[in-house]
Amino acid sequence: MELRHLEHFVAVAEESSFTRAAARLYLGQSALSVSVRSLERELDSRLFDRSTHHVRLTDAGRALLPEARAVLLAAESARDAVAAVRGGVRGSVRVGIMHAMTMIDFAGLLTRYHREHPRVRIVPGAAQNGSVELVAQVLDGRLDLAFAALPGDYPAGLTVHPLTSEPMLLACPEDHPFAARDAIGLAELDGLPFVDFPEGWGIRLSADRLFRRTGIGRTVGVEVADVPTVVELVRAGFGFAFLTATLAAGSRGGVGLRPVRPEPLFVTSLVTASDRRPSAAARALIDLVRREYPAPEGRGAG
Repeated sequence: MELRHLEHFVAVAEESSFTRAAARLYLGQSALSVSVRSLERELDSRLFDRSTHHVRLTDAGRALLPEARAVLLAAESARDAVAAVRGGVRGSVRVGIMHAMTMIDFAGLLTRYHREHPRVRIVPGAAQNGSVELVAQVLDGRLDLAFAALPGDYPAGLTVHPLTSEPMLLACPEDHPFAARDAIGLAELDGLPFVDFPEGWGIRLSADRLFRRTGIGRTVGVEVADVPTVVELVRAGFGFAFLTATLAAGSRGGVGLRPVRPEPLFVTSLVTASDRRPSAAARALIDLVRREYPAPEGRGAG
């Protein structure tokens, strides 16, 4: 069984498309199809259900996917180990990032890391479904590490290191009576309209969890995957929103930010798989992040 066949299989599985996988691999689609068919013949199993518009994993393909990822990661770790002996960390690190990384100086981290390990390629990527999807990709091996912000307990199989913690504030138009208050009781928000981020994003999950826990209702009138647009809609009076001070920083005026009682917190964490040894390149980045961002007081690593 050749590693390239496993790599091609994983790419098709992740893209759910031979066309997109071929583009990702810089490979001709016919060559990719031949490679996957070779793997299927070797395993004597069909790995994909193919149709004109869809490519789906079969039961055999679903069983193979985590094993294929593990083999590829092991091969990458072996190459990294040899490279380290020869005088330097090399390889690539796949990093999951949130759409809004204002609480973390991600650019500064990458600049320092690249200066220390110039032969490593960092591959950052966001996820449409936010922190929920980032965590899932760490668990299944698509990401080496991720920055995420899930409220409460993370799924089993993860090591979670809290990095920053910041209160979530109520955003309201500056001419609204709430804007003149020192703090807003959560019960006062019962039934009010909100602008919010998509389900799966950390700040949305934190707000939803807070309202469920206290039994208070709210209406999300629109979902927007963009902080400036959320601020604009709040300014226009479309609804309220929860933001942190750093998320709202840089936005134009016209929006007040007020504390809410009880106070919801937005905690950004570094997430890695607890049952998978990171490559040397990933380990170096993990160590750098943890040095730069010790766990906030009272919130140790999980």
